[in-house]
Amino acid sequence: MAQTQPKAEEQRGPRTWWRRLGLPVRVGLGAALTACVLALVGLARGFAPLTPSTVLLALLISGGSWGLVAWAVTTAALESEEVEPEEGGEEGA
Repeated sequence: MAQTQPKAEEQRGPRTWWRRLGLPVRVGLGAALTACVLALVGLARGFAPLTPSTVLLALLISGGSWGLVAWAVTTAALESEEVEPEEGGEEGA
């Protein structure tokens, strides 16, 4: 008997959860991660005092806002490409 390969959804691997996420969520998470890295670089360069509350707020505000905006823009772009069927196939008299 030949064994068949499991489907992509059934495979277990380190990045399986990433493939299950929708495109807007992936874009939002990527933007949030980028924003967090940039916030940490800014903090490391001395633009704000390095206290736990400052670091937490910088990561929360920058990552949250960039992630939310990127998610919203990607969602809107994908929804604008969808074609909606016309209501009622006939014209009224």
